[in-house]
Amino acid sequence: MHKQVIESARKGLRRESRELAIDARRDMGNARASLRVFALSVVIAALMGAAGWAFLAALRLATGAREAHLWLFLLLPAVNMATAWLYRNHGLRAQRGNNLVIDSTITGTPIHKRMALLTFACSTATHLAGGSAGREGAAVQMGGTIASNVASLFHVEGHDRRDLMMAGISAAFGAAFGTPLAGAFFGMEMCFIGKLDYSAALYCLTGSFVGNAVSRALGSPFAFEQIAAVPAMSPLTLAVVLAAAVAFGLTARLFTFCIRTVKRLYARFFTNYLVAAAVGGLLLAVLFLGCGLHAYGGLSEWLVPAAFTGKTTLADPLAKLGMTALTVGAGLQGGEVTPLFGIGASLGGWIGATTLGDPSFMAALGMLGVFGAALNVPVTTIMLGIDMFGASASAYFVIVTFVSYLIAGHYAVYPAQRIVTPKRRSLKGDAELSVERALEQRRAEVAEMVDANEEDC
Repeated sequence: MHKQVIESARKGLRRESRELAIDARRDMGNARASLRVFALSVVIAALMGAAGWAFLAALRLATGAREAHLWLFLLLPAVNMATAWLYRNHGLRAQRGNNLVIDSTITGTPIHKRMALLTFACSTATHLAGGSAGREGAAVQMGGTIASNVASLFHVEGHDRRDLMMAGISAAFGAAFGTPLAGAFFGMEMCFIGKLDYSAALYCLTGSFVGNAVSRALGSPFAFEQIAAVPAMSPLTLAVVLAAAVAFGLTARLFTFCIRTVKRLYARFFTNYLVAAAVGGLLLAVLFLGCGLHAYGGLSEWLVPAAFTGKTTLADPLAKLGMTALTVGAGLQGGEVTPLFGIGASLGGWIGATTLGDPSFMAALGMLGVFGAALNVPVTTIMLGIDMFGASASAYFVIVTFVSYLIAGHYAVYPAQRIVTPKRRSLKGDAELSVERALEQRRAEVAEMVDANEEDC
């Protein structure tokens, strides 16, 4: 009996030893793989930091030249035609922009390196000619292209490749906007609605902070406005903030609706893509110069400080929204985030000046609310508020972010986003669909209802 007990104990010890050895080998393998992905994330972030600095420098030169020579707006038709021709004949799948980056992250499809070159050149040309666009789109496409090509070069596949792609997205945001905390979460959140991929957290944090540090070290200037005072959360203040959050969510929804409508109209009325590009560019040139809307061209970075000092009216966000929709809808390259900042800040500043008597507080909330609702990135939005304005108004950031996020529904700037957790119960049928597929399904349902009503009549 005593021998059996001893033998049983020995077997148990041997089994546990083998299990520990297997666990140790597995942990070592995981550590080596993680260290490899981490090292490649640093490489990608450093490359993106340099690319982000070069891109921002090019945009500053283009903006300065255009503001000094307004006749450059006349180049819009030629720039749009050249952009359309390049993307149609030499862009491969690059015309899909950030949606290609999302698909590549999720499916593992590689991105050709020419996408980074095309988006750099064509986005700079857009700003030189005065198109109302941003910089995030080009930055994310460059970050995604760099990450995809580094992953291919080092034969990284599967989940590790997805982590590298997310790190590249984070590096792009951190390098382009100087907001490393928000950039880290943007990489984890951009591809999905209702999901944060925490398995990539270490690499996204590394990518964003390294990309931001390199961009700043090379000379990229970043400056943020200040909230004059954060009001106490009284019933009146809360009511105004909630009403404004609804307005921000509806504005984001209108923004995406207008862009898609412009694209559909050009596709419907023009069979020749070069004719459509020429007409789109000509219309923009007439509006910018003939109607005196040139201040709403390019990044229109003046809108944010003007909003924080109460110098914007309701006409400002409407004009910027319209010109951006016409620019992006016509096919000109750039991004949507900087225009969204201007639209949200100018709308919020006007609301704040007319209700609470302080434009800066509501301008900050407007920047965050419209941005987060249009891109479907609520956690990123809260982190962005902390990056830009500190944590003193974080409770308001959370309220505005989630109210505007829910109001906007599944409309989004990025149709390729996958819906993991639908925003509302009424939208639960959209689970596991892309935004584009969910909206197509919604349009089909509406068309069926219209047809049924016509038959009844």
